[in-house]
Amino acid sequence: MKITKVTSHVLQYDMPELLGYSQQYYDKRTAHLVEVETDEGITGWGECFGPGNVAIANKAIVERVIQPLVLGENPLNRDVLWHKVYNLLRDHGQKGMPMQSLSGVDIALWDIAGKVAGLPLHMMIGGKHRDDIPVYGYGMMLRPEPVYELAKRFEDEAASIKGMGFAATKMKIGLGPKDDVKLAEAVRRGVGDEFPFMADANHCYTTSDAFFVGHALEELDAYWFEEPIAPEDLDGYRELRAGLKVNISGGEAEFNRWGWRNLLEARALSIAQPEVCALGGISEYLRVLALCHAHFTPVINHVWGSAIAVATNMHLLAAMPPMPGGLFPWEPMLEFDTTDNKFRDELLTEPLDIQGQVKKNNGRVTIPGGAGNGVEPDRDFIKRYTIN
Repeated sequence: MKITKVTSHVLQYDMPELLGYSQQYYDKRTAHLVEVETDEGITGWGECFGPGNVAIANKAIVERVIQPLVLGENPLNRDVLWHKVYNLLRDHGQKGMPMQSLSGVDIALWDIAGKVAGLPLHMMIGGKHRDDIPVYGYGMMLRPEPVYELAKRFEDEAASIKGMGFAATKMKIGLGPKDDVKLAEAVRRGVGDEFPFMADANHCYTTSDAFFVGHALEELDAYWFEEPIAPEDLDGYRELRAGLKVNISGGEAEFNRWGWRNLLEARALSIAQPEVCALGGISEYLRVLALCHAHFTPVINHVWGSAIAVATNMHLLAAMPPMPGGLFPWEPMLEFDTTDNKFRDELLTEPLDIQGQVKKNNGRVTIPGGAGNGVEPDRDFIKRYTIN
């Protein structure tokens, strides 16, 4: 079996409303799918993390840099190919877009391997530790409106997400410390006293401002405080983790085993959030997961993108060993964006129906059972939303 073609499909559409997080507002939804074809008619699908113009730049890396390195190679040699590509790209990008691009190709190679073996991805990894997984719904995105209006919107939206049946919810913050505390208070009002909620700052604070917000989140009994400060500031993360009772989470902006080694050795995180579509694909994710567990750091994957990313993460979460284990072990959760996303809800010939499962199954979803990722994209849908 040989690889005959690697294609990037960058999909995009105009969203029904302007949404934002601490770094920007956006009005377009983007997804970057990677298709790897073989001479035996078996095709694998992967996904690269990165929206907008980042996806367009990654398309060039996938098709013009990585594709020539893997054409004619056996796709089952996925770890060999991973190291071949990484070693040749090391001088040009050990993090960032080259790793995002490699991630999409690697995920597609795992999909091919599963289809060749006739096994779902979780069995290729080693089997399921759980048949279903809890799901948290995130929403409460920033909008360009006064904080009192946004707080009321957050309160209502948080209550709505809870009503959908999700196991927990997550909000965005980033207006500034005092206004962000008002937003967090609104979310707590919306979900009530016992329901878990989390706050994601997307690395917008200084350490001192993060302490201010973190202490408020403690009082509100938030489950975690995500990416409070810049990912490069390992000392700041260590200080926050030592000085706050709320869990400190992060890692979506970290890449490969070497970057994660530094992050984990700094004891910077209470909860690790690796992004499989960015850090180096499934091959590298499994090495990072082993590092996290070697440092006794629980993992809840960062999930963003299309149904390909969601399905991949469902398999990974099912195959994740309990850490540390016991009769009632700590459980990872699947992250689910409750805002408008056609690339998640309408991409597949047979949709995952996460929201429907959550409502029927007490906040939990079952793992896809087909070979490889267990999902099949609709090619007519891809053609309709592909941009040049």
